[in-house]
Amino acid sequence: MFKDIVLAVTPSEVCEHAADKAFGFAQRFESNLTIVHVTGMEQGWGQMEWLEPSGETARIQKNIEEFYSEKLKGMPNYDIKVVAGIPHNEILRIARQANADLIIMGPHTREHKEKRSKMWGMAGSTLERVSQRARCPVMIVTREAPYGEQRITRLLATSDFSKQAECAVAYGGQLCRHYNAGLTVLHVLEDTHGAADTKLAAEVKGRLQCSCESALRGINNVCYECLEGKPAMEILKFARMRDVDLILMAHHSKEEDPEEAFLGSAVVQVALNSACPTMSVNRHFDLRCGMMYDQSGSVAPVSSKGETTV
Repeated sequence: MFKDIVLAVTPSEVCEHAADKAFGFAQRFESNLTIVHVTGMEQGWGQMEWLEPSGETARIQKNIEEFYSEKLKGMPNYDIKVVAGIPHNEILRIARQANADLIIMGPHTREHKEKRSKMWGMAGSTLERVSQRARCPVMIVTREAPYGEQRITRLLATSDFSKQAECAVAYGGQLCRHYNAGLTVLHVLEDTHGAADTKLAAEVKGRLQCSCESALRGINNVCYECLEGKPAMEILKFARMRDVDLILMAHHSKEEDPEEAFLGSAVVQVALNSACPTMSVNRHFDLRCGMMYDQSGSVAPVSSKGETTV
């Protein structure tokens, strides 16, 4: 399912959980794995021009290969790229060059992870910028997950009834078909001030089922839920209570202004506080994914590279 994976890391324990997930997927799907490390910013723009001629990037590349040497054994299709520049720009550029169908990232620095979990309003992180602009799904992994076989048995997809959310749910359906997993589609009612009732929740569930029916056709284990409250908090609580293996969300689905979308996005709030990985699908992926129809007129599932899978 994932043939070309980009893993964006710093060679440290902070990104080790993301690295384990990427190695596990690459082994399971026999994927081409590109390991990316962006350097140069700590040395300053004035010194970036000598990083490659001086052999500094080659030294860092060797360090990364040694750091992951045990996990890279028996994995023939991998490449390590060390580049200088602005992290999110370089990660996105390399992902485009590799025609990646999945980007996997960790929090990158312990300080950032701690601050981000406390200050959800902090804007402009590499995670946010990559997950907003990538042309493929972005998986954010911050907690330890079992190494080796990557099983997904319980998947949670969130929906706000936007086109991006429809694409995210459809992609969640593909994962469910591949893993024979169960899927919950969740909508969170905001700003009800406690006024939401059972009738309204039932109406929302019915609307969810109607909007997702075509994309999820043939999946037996699907349920629809409606909760009330702050989206990130309710998603995190639900995922923890149901022991979810993966959360799938549409990134910035309601924001028209890209800069405003950076401010405390629900995707990053969930990703950096979730016990399981979070996968983000954005508007750029939606343009590639679309809703493609088969000859019978029903929605045909599509891959992360825009190819029909029926």
